[in-house]
Amino acid sequence: MTDVKRIGRDERVRVTCTVNGKRQSGFAEPRTLLSDFLRHELYLYGTHVGCEHGVCGACTVTLNGRLARSCMTFAVQAEGAAIGTVEGLSDAGTLNALQRAFTEFGALQCGFCTAGILISATHFLAKVPNPTEEDVRAMLSGHLCRCTGYEGMVRAILSVAESSS
Repeated sequence: MTDVKRIGRDERVRVTCTVNGKRQSGFAEPRTLLSDFLRHELYLYGTHVGCEHGVCGACTVTLNGRLARSCMTFAVQAEGAAIGTVEGLSDAGTLNALQRAFTEFGALQCGFCTAGILISATHFLAKVPNPTEEDVRAMLSGHLCRCTGYEGMVRAILSVAESSS
């Protein structure tokens, strides 16, 4: 049986993790969500919180190589983990191919959902390098966007897949 560290209700503990390849740490209470920890403790504002129920996908990050809803994960659960956020998709001041395609194909409007979708699409394309339109639409079904109608996103993701193959 693994020993579970007990944390007092109002106690703040240091959480150290690797975010976008850089080791970082901050403090969190047991109830602090990973999304709040990223935004308010590590000052990474790209991860958005939409529904706070894990449904909309705006808060999607990678956690140890898997997609995770940061609004449904406690910061203390990320101790020692590798986390990927939208800030890590490209170097500061530049856009990667997927981000450029989103711009080119009008795949974003208000941009609120975009960070989570970019994380999911990047993860998806790494696993499914030659997706069909149906594959892309199925992946996007885990995200809610109220502005775009998804058409531009589908075209952008497929164009990146085609240019990479």
